[in-house]
Amino acid sequence: MVNEKYMKRAITLAKNALGYTSPNPLVGAVIVKDNKIIGEGYHHKAGELHAERMALIDCKESPKGATIYVTLEPCCHQGRTPPCTDAIIEAGIQHVVIGSSDPNPMVMGNGIKTLGEHGITVTSHFLQKECDEINQVFFHYITTRMPYVALKYAMTADGKIATVTGASRWISNDVSRHHAHNLRHVYSSILVGIETVLQDDPFLNCRLEHAVQPIRIICDSHLRIPLDCQICITAKEYKTIIAYANDSFGNKEALEGMGLTLWQLPDENNQVSLTNLLKKLGENGIDSVLVEGGGSIHFSFLQSRLAQKLYIYFAPKIFGGKDAKSPVAGKGIPQPEDAFELKLLDSQILDGDILLEYEIESNPGDKKNL
Repeated sequence: MVNEKYMKRAITLAKNALGYTSPNPLVGAVIVKDNKIIGEGYHHKAGELHAERMALIDCKESPKGATIYVTLEPCCHQGRTPPCTDAIIEAGIQHVVIGSSDPNPMVMGNGIKTLGEHGITVTSHFLQKECDEINQVFFHYITTRMPYVALKYAMTADGKIATVTGASRWISNDVSRHHAHNLRHVYSSILVGIETVLQDDPFLNCRLEHAVQPIRIICDSHLRIPLDCQICITAKEYKTIIAYANDSFGNKEALEGMGLTLWQLPDENNQVSLTNLLKKLGENGIDSVLVEGGGSIHFSFLQSRLAQKLYIYFAPKIFGGKDAKSPVAGKGIPQPEDAFELKLLDSQILDGDILLEYEIESNPGDKKNL
């Protein structure tokens, strides 16, 4: 008989490592014997022991004959750490309860098969929905080899991200900004367009204590970035990539000398190819991107169908002004039926602000052509 409370405990443990395991998944494990937990653990960081081995090390008594609840199918291949299936078999575990199947081609059902071949009872897809939810980033990355992309912006109740003068600090409140910095910790990189750099001169770092700093990515088609901006000044402190199409301003050598990494990725319009940028990020082990503007960049990701999630912080304020900026710019869509559709995943109130979290879906026009 399997028990939900043990898998829920494994999920809670897995979430302790949010922001630290990239590009590995979040995994928690709980070992149960005689209706009590005798060991538990989670994967802390890429390159370190997996959850199953951490739980076995934590055991207060022999795990022989016990049941292990694990949020993701145990690995059966040699990576930076040995196969977890080996550890489970050697420990004499009798029953393995698995939440999510692992879509990694090196696992993909083989972990379950290996356990079964050694006489171990396997229960699969237990609380699968809850287990799947904690690894959306990993599942997307391992199956597409491209990063999971989330758009994020704060706006007023009338849909403005700045006043008519361009002033934008601060739209959201302190609680919302703290939440946004937690997103910077969770996502492995943060991306903005050059207009955001020119207007706001941001650091694009995470100000939370013990946070993992995101890799900073700037889309700057013609290398217009000022050498005295905060991004350039702090390039040796925070890893920074500039994606560009051409060096119109002759800054390439100076920027590289300041410690920035430059990738030339032009598209047919002499702009940065977002598709090729994401492919290269994936090749470099970057599994997720938080896009923080501006409006043109947001539209480009939506138009290219390259974004999976959207975070909107609504502030109880009104700016007005027909020329005040909105969070999504670009050329826009011609007809309402061409709209980018969203599915609400979560909502919460942050000291008066409202955070809405959406999944970005295909629009009806896409579906008609399938």
